[in-house]
Amino acid sequence: MSDLSHHAPDITSHPDVPEMRERYARLVGGRQAVALDGLVLLTGLYAAISPWVVHFRVTSPELTVNNLIIGLVLAVIGLGMTRVPERMYQLTWTCAAIGVWLIISPWVVTAGHSATAGLIWNNVWLGAVTFVLGLAATRLAMTAEQQQAASK
Repeated sequence: MSDLSHHAPDITSHPDVPEMRERYARLVGGRQAVALDGLVLLTGLYAAISPWVVHFRVTSPELTVNNLIIGLVLAVIGLGMTRVPERMYQLTWTCAAIGVWLIISPWVVTAGHSATAGLIWNNVWLGAVTFVLGLAATRLAMTAEQQQAASK
């Protein structure tokens, strides 16, 4: 008759234990990055639809096109950071640059027209959030590079 007792096997001598521990550490450390990437993606999607949310697509068609394009670019960067982080984390600084552009774009794009207060506040807050997320993503990427260099 076979032994059906339930005792946990000792896997510390298994040859794949170091690789499994390294993979687990990478998975646990990547949770912050995934949350940050998701926030960048959502910020980009909001930037793309903001002309319809804040209702300035008719009064400022130039800024509508600007926010749509910038929002889609930001969403693609966020999606890329989620899907292929090892390639995209070198581009995280562009999120901060996009944030600065979103802050100044109501005055630059609508230079001949007067921008409304809602339009300005929308883009300033959106730009500030994007700038902070870009700085956080850049810091996270630099920390990951330093840890990777130290482990070699």
